[in-house]
Amino acid sequence: MTKQFILLLMLIGLLSAMGSGPATAQQAPKTKTDAQKTKTRQAGRTTKSKVADDGKVKQKDKVRNVGKQKVKVKPTPTGPPPGAGVLVGGTLMTPDKDIVNNAVNSTDHTTLVSALAAAGLVETLKGAGPYTVFAPTNAAFDKLPAGAVTTLMIPENKQKLRALLTYHVVPGRLSAADLLDGQALTTLTGETLTVVRKDDAVLLRDAKGSLALVLIPNIMSSNGVTHVVDAVLAPAK
Repeated sequence: MTKQFILLLMLIGLLSAMGSGPATAQQAPKTKTDAQKTKTRQAGRTTKSKVADDGKVKQKDKVRNVGKQKVKVKPTPTGPPPGAGVLVGGTLMTPDKDIVNNAVNSTDHTTLVSALAAAGLVETLKGAGPYTVFAPTNAAFDKLPAGAVTTLMIPENKQKLRALLTYHVVPGRLSAADLLDGQALTTLTGETLTVVRKDDAVLLRDAKGSLALVLIPNIMSSNGVTHVVDAVLAPAK
């Protein structure tokens, strides 16, 4: 009887030791992905995510023995990242806007914007392009002879104003790094500008030999690039 009792105690102890062994380690999540779908399994929960054609992310959760739960997730905005753009004339010019829409809020370019409207060039510079624009500041226009800007703005001088402004526009998207010393740039008028490099400075020589310094380079827009210059460039005609 005593021997049977001892054997019973040993059996109980063995069973107790087996039951109190180390806890099973938590299973690491398993994830399967492709270009449009993601599937993750962890602790009895399965999550499926899918990017729809409209950019929305749809997510389904299934918990073992509980059922399915559907969740719709709003897509992440795709606009320019924080800090993108260049501050010009008190406004941030950003790559998601066209050349004109970037220029209209610049306090340094009110004369240029008015001149573009008077010359009928707004729609041109809102077009697909791409264009490289050398944009004179208000101070640059102020360097012209007294009354010159007012005279150019009258309807009778529209073609002359148009020729002056399109002399500041080059087809294509040219960053400052693309502008090489001695390079000839053919403008929308058909006349050329000449690039002059002095150390890190970029200048443009017009048909009359005058120079304009690029003050702010590489203002990217959706349809081109703008470089702010400190002088109005004069065509030969």
